[in-house]
Amino acid sequence: MIKVGIVDDRIIDLEKLAFILSIIPDIEISFSTTDATVAYNEIQKGEIDLLIADIEMPGISGYELADFIQTQALLITVIFITAKSGYAVHAFELDVHDYIMKPYTKERLMQSLDRFRNKQQAVNLIGRFIIKRKGHIDVIMKRDIIFIERTGRTTSIHTIKGVYEAYLTMNECEASLRENNFIRSHRSFIINLHYVNSFSIYTKRSYRVTFDGTNCKAMVTREQMDYIQKYYF
Repeated sequence: MIKVGIVDDRIIDLEKLAFILSIIPDIEISFSTTDATVAYNEIQKGEIDLLIADIEMPGISGYELADFIQTQALLITVIFITAKSGYAVHAFELDVHDYIMKPYTKERLMQSLDRFRNKQQAVNLIGRFIIKRKGHIDVIMKRDIIFIERTGRTTSIHTIKGVYEAYLTMNECEASLRENNFIRSHRSFIINLHYVNSFSIYTKRSYRVTFDGTNCKAMVTREQMDYIQKYYF
């Protein structure tokens, strides 16, 4: 069952979305609201798998909700449904799953949900990390992953055997890598502590990480560095 939260300040758009979702067997609507503050409070509970949100809303915008989800490393995927096209680039920087323009059809939303299901199934195979591309599938052992980096719309999976490019979001990657040795060190990085060679101060709020097995480097926020030192070192 996919637990979904929906928020749109226009009641007519919210009701349309709720109606479509209500007839899908594996969808459970956890909350439906026109108030972004209510959505923000619900998101903090971490009880939903998917947030479907408008972008421009009074008070807290959908963009800010997505930024909060990413900053807090919550395992929640985001779909934007909006009448505004100007946020598309920023949306994909926040790892959103999809950006749907109003007015949209039921089929367009169903297509997005199908892709969400497929990605969830792909990344949840125990011990293996699956990357699907057109006409090709890579199967990577999780233990071989050194770190993962998000750059623009693509994600680079650095492994002991090389680097793989994927279109998975960081939230989707994190959902698959639930093992204790994988840490979301930064909004753009997931690191495998088994391969860490050193941490060094980079800025006032971040550290640079080096690894065994690659010359590439990752980043850790100061807050996450405090967490790592407290619970791992």
